[in-house]
Amino acid sequence: MPELPEVEVTRLSFALEIAGAKVISVCMGKPLRWPLGCLPTALAGRSVQAVRRRGKYLLIDLDQGLLLVHLGMSGSLGFASQLPPAGAHDHFEMLTTQGTLRLTDPRRFGAVVYADSEDAPQACKLLDKLGMEPLSDDFDIDRFHVQLKRRKAAIKQVLLAGDVVVGVGNIYASEVLFWAGVRPTLSATRLSWPRSVKLHAAIRDVLARAVAKGGSTLRNFSNANGDSGHFQLETMVYARQGQPCRVCGTPIKALRQGQRSTFYCPLCQKA
Repeated sequence: MPELPEVEVTRLSFALEIAGAKVISVCMGKPLRWPLGCLPTALAGRSVQAVRRRGKYLLIDLDQGLLLVHLGMSGSLGFASQLPPAGAHDHFEMLTTQGTLRLTDPRRFGAVVYADSEDAPQACKLLDKLGMEPLSDDFDIDRFHVQLKRRKAAIKQVLLAGDVVVGVGNIYASEVLFWAGVRPTLSATRLSWPRSVKLHAAIRDVLARAVAKGGSTLRNFSNANGDSGHFQLETMVYARQGQPCRVCGTPIKALRQGQRSTFYCPLCQKA
């Protein structure tokens, strides 16, 4: 699944190129996770102002309203002056004066939703319960620590939930917890202030490095220019079960949490 770094990398790969473009037409393919929320023809003539990100959502600001884009489990965006003919897995296409933006999603768990504003019910339903942005100044350490102390669930599950901090998906949660020296099964409420500080810093560092590496391409992720990510080549624990820890040499272990695979070093992450 594309996680925060992949979504941010996607944004960076086309945001400048599409800014200022005028929408010529919008074409929808097979139904996605949620309906568009307006007639595709209603978007013709509108101008793209900017592309922002909130959690794993891309927000395409128009001169009237905005589009909220989610890549789902396997979606990707492409943007170019000329794209090949649409295929069976291409479900949203926006032709503009500066290029065509296309959502490709084999599993159709992604979505493009129109809202009149960020305060509109369609947008609030998707965005209001999201936690703090880890790569912004809003990621406050005091608030982070207080919210962790209120959770009895395992720390990895709390990170994945997204209502404390957004975007720390499965790959990056394992990596973050390794760098913080925290066992993924530890109850969040048991994290001391110093360990919360270390975890806070690890979240920022890992996600920033992942963005710099173009995200992680485990199967078919690529940015809007078709470029793959490389962060997966330097993971410390993720998908390295049985291999020696890059720090201490202890074999990496794996376990299941909430039907997701978790990887950790039993020595470097003692508790």
